[in-house]
Amino acid sequence: MRRVTIHAAKTNLSKLIEAALNGEEVVIAKGSKAVVRIVPVAKEGFKIGLLKGELGVGPDFLAPMDGDDLDLWEGGR
Repeated sequence: MRRVTIHAAKTNLSKLIEAALNGEEVVIAKGSKAVVRIVPVAKEGFKIGLLKGELGVGPDFLAPMDGDDLDLWEGGR
């Protein structure tokens, strides 16, 4: 475990981040009391099709409009 003061952490932040990414435990202390730990963020993969089958079928935007909808679209009543 690497333990550093706040001042040393400000000076060496890039090195401390690299150490944490490489699996080393990094603790920042205020005086003699540990106050925070630097840990890497867990990588989460992007899942395609997460909501597949839950949303239903959407509208067919290429289908022709019926007469009433077309009149409204074109500004008629």
